[in-house]
Amino acid sequence: MKVLVTGTAGFIGNHLSIRLLDRGDEVIGIDNLNDYYDVNLKLARLDRIKDHSNYTHIQGNIADKELIEKAFKQHQPQRVVNLAAQAGVRYSLKNPHAYIESNIVGFTNILEGCRHNNAEHLVYASSSSVYGANESMPFSVHDNVDHPLSLYAASKKANELMAHTYSHLYGLPTTGLRFFTVYGPWGRPDMALFLFTKAILDGQPIKVFNYGKHRRDFTYVDDIVEGVIRTLDSTATPNPDWTGKKPDPGTSKAPWRVYNIGNQSPVELLKYIEILEQKLGKTAEKELLPLQPGDVPDTYADVEALVKDVDYKPATPIEEGIDQFVKWYRSYYK
Repeated sequence: MKVLVTGTAGFIGNHLSIRLLDRGDEVIGIDNLNDYYDVNLKLARLDRIKDHSNYTHIQGNIADKELIEKAFKQHQPQRVVNLAAQAGVRYSLKNPHAYIESNIVGFTNILEGCRHNNAEHLVYASSSSVYGANESMPFSVHDNVDHPLSLYAASKKANELMAHTYSHLYGLPTTGLRFFTVYGPWGRPDMALFLFTKAILDGQPIKVFNYGKHRRDFTYVDDIVEGVIRTLDSTATPNPDWTGKKPDPGTSKAPWRVYNIGNQSPVELLKYIEILEQKLGKTAEKELLPLQPGDVPDTYADVEALVKDVDYKPATPIEEGIDQFVKWYRSYYK
């Protein structure tokens, strides 16, 4: 297939592009290489794919309407995976406008590109943060998600609603994937595993929020990519049993779906740090701090719908995943 992937210099987008290229798909990649974190890491990720004969790179911002219109018109992708977004809960408290530009304006441009160029399926990144103030565990796609705790979460919920209107009005099949704390080699420097590893190796204290009592459904990047590909290949369809009298938040009369994509096995943050200490052979100096504004105390994915529809099975134990990250980190940073 010809697949347009946004965010190909990003963590998940880069891993996904490699998998798609390995199986023979043609990938058109878009990334603006912004400086939210180390641009050199993004360029190093791009180096892994830029010379592949089936890869075409477009440097630009998905919020650039003309650029996106041109990319769709010129390449006519059959399927689209939108992973470009302004990420991060805490950063959304400092720079809210970045989230509107990328996650709202940019996503509108992607939807319009799909609509006007007859894309067969749009898969896009949502987030576990949409569950916000929900306390019922595990989080289910059939739960109501109307109480976000950050603008980042609100922008991801907005993406799901925007996609639904395009599925309803234009018959565009769309699937939103609520990612649960993705980690692994080539990860993002603003994520806990990266920050902890750097600090421990540098002999610096690590900031442990919520006094380490956070529980996170840490999901290894290879398991995430497998789920994205299975979903991409399985076009969203309407739920024939859906009714407006008892509306199911996870499905629709339109060809629209949302899925949790996680490990379905939450781990307490202190346990996560303990495993990392073992793999690094060093003990962390911990600065225990309270829960931060916008943070959700626990995430725990119910992935039953994804298992049922595409036979998704996360297979990487946390010990193995952290070990793979540490090996990559030591190698990349010498």
